[in-house]
Amino acid sequence: MQDDDFSLFSSAVKGVKPLHHDRAETGKPKSDRHQLVSRRLNATVSTGELKVDGLSDQFVIDVGGDDELYWARDGVQDSQMRKLKAGQIAFEGSLDLHGMSVEKARETLWEFLAEATRFEVRCVRVTHGKGIRLDGRRPLIKSHVNTWLRQHPQVLGFTSCLPRHGGAGAAYVMLKRSMLEGRDE
Repeated sequence: MQDDDFSLFSSAVKGVKPLHHDRAETGKPKSDRHQLVSRRLNATVSTGELKVDGLSDQFVIDVGGDDELYWARDGVQDSQMRKLKAGQIAFEGSLDLHGMSVEKARETLWEFLAEATRFEVRCVRVTHGKGIRLDGRRPLIKSHVNTWLRQHPQVLGFTSCLPRHGGAGAAYVMLKRSMLEGRDE
C-alpha cells in the first residue's frame, strides 16, 4: 500500500523542478539602495544660486509623515475650510514633488502656484509625499511645503487630502481669485 502512495505522489509531481532557495517572491520590486542614497543627497545639496521668491527656509515647521496638515489664513470662513477638507472643492491642477531636492521643490511649487493664479484656479492639489525616512528624521519636502504654503500670498488655506487623493501625502490648497472671477468665500 505504501508503494501505491509513493507511485501516486511521483506521478502527481512528475516534471516539477525543486526550488533552490527559500524566499517567497512577493512581486514587490527590491528598493534600489543607490537610487535611495542619491535622492537623499540631492535633497540636501545646495546649487549655490539664490532665488528670491518670498518663501523662507529660516524656520521650517517639522511635521511627521502621517501628520494631517491644516492651516487657514485669517478671515477665511470655517465653512470653506470644511468643504476643502471634505474634498468638496474640486482641484483643477495637481503637482507632484516626489524625488525633488528641497530647492527644486520650492522653485516648482512657486511656479505652479503662479500659473494657477494666472488661470484663476480656485483649488489645486500638491503631492509632497509622507517622507518615510529610514533614519527616523522628519519628512523634508512635506515639512517645507507646510511652511511655504503658509507664506505664499495667494494661498488662503490648505489641508491634507482625502485618502483617495493622497491622504497625508498630499494637500488641497485653496487659492485667492481676483475680483473679476467673483469674491473669495
